[in-house]
Order: sequence, then C-alpha cells, then structure tokens
Amino acid sequence: MDDEDLIPLSALQHYLYCPRQCALIHLEQQWKENRQTAEGRLLHERADVPQAERRRGVRTVTAMPLLNLQLGITGKADVVEFHHTESGERVFPVEYKRGRPKSHRADEVQLCAQGLCLEAMLDTHVYAGALFYGQTRRRKDVTFDQELRALTRATITGTRAMLALGKTPSARYEAKRCDPCSLLDLCQPRLLGRRSVQAWLQRQLEHEEE
Repeated sequence: MDDEDLIPLSALQHYLYCPRQCALIHLEQQWKENRQTAEGRLLHERADVPQAERRRGVRTVTAMPLLNLQLGITGKADVVEFHHTESGERVFPVEYKRGRPKSHRADEVQLCAQGLCLEAMLDTHVYAGALFYGQTRRRKDVTFDQELRALTRATITGTRAMLALGKTPSARYEAKRCDPCSLLDLCQPRLLGRRSVQAWLQRQLEHEEE
C-alpha cells in the first residue's frame, strides 16, 4: 500500500464525529484554530517529543510512530506504556484530549485504532488503553472489546470510502455537534443546510408543475 493511501488515525476520529468535518480537513485541507484546538495542541505538545523512560516497572514511550499496513492506517501515539508483568510486557496506549469524556465514541475509536497498529507492529494483543482528558485531569480506561474493534474497523472502511470518493458530504446542522467545531465558520452548516432544504423543495415544486 502506498503512503498516500494510508489513512491518518486522526481522520477516524474526525469521520465518526462528523464525515463533513473529516472531508474538510483531509480532502480540502481546511483548518481553523479556536481556543479549544489551541488548548488541545498545547496539551499534545507535552507528548510530542520522542523519548523513553522507565519508572516503577513501566517503560513509557512518547510520540511513537504507528502503522498497520493490513488496515491501511498510520499515525502517532501520544504515549505508549509497557507494563512489566510476570507473563511479559503489557502494551497500553494513552491518548491526550483537551476536553472531557464524550457521549460519542470517536475518541475511543481513535485509541482502539492505535491498539490495532500496536498489535500489528509488536505481534501482541493489546487489551486496553486510556484517554486522558485535560479538563478533568483524569484517565478514562477503554477496553478494546469486540464491539469497539468492530466499530473501529467499520470506521476505517467508511473513512477510506469517503476519501476515495473525493467528495465532501453536504452540511447538516446539529447544535450539539456543530457549535463547538472549529470549522463552524468554514462549514456554514446553518446556511448550507438551509439551502439544501430549499433546493429540495424547489425541485418538488418544479416536478409538480410538469
């Protein structure tokens, strides 16, 4: 698989949160920073310097490159912990997020995809990982069960299909999802969504007049 065919792990999070957001970022190369994304960037910068250290039986690697050629995904782990146990090392990825735990599973899918990369790279089973949220300053443990693994693989398939199509999905405004998005002004979901409805109504009227 060529490098240009590999899907960034971040695209999976973007796609599951909003396919249009994913297309704007990864197809149209659009990005606009707001306070939330700036805070998230600063949080990630703490783990963006590649290094390794060992404390109390745990080896910690930051900014670890990730790859799974079979699934066609690539990226970088904020932190990967290698816990020493009697049966060997237990691999445990940790992803840093600015806000707080979400009601959707986009963050969990991104983390699980990291686990799938580590399994392919290290030939081991990765049972779980954690999401560290900046607002709560706490970890949320995530088990990579079959349900989450299936959702992650389905998200990879959906993301690849959308990117291969090369077409940005139409806008659809949902306050809870759209208002916090840094791309709100670029996306214009209220305006474009309204236009799409109006266009549909116009087509129906024209059809009735025929």
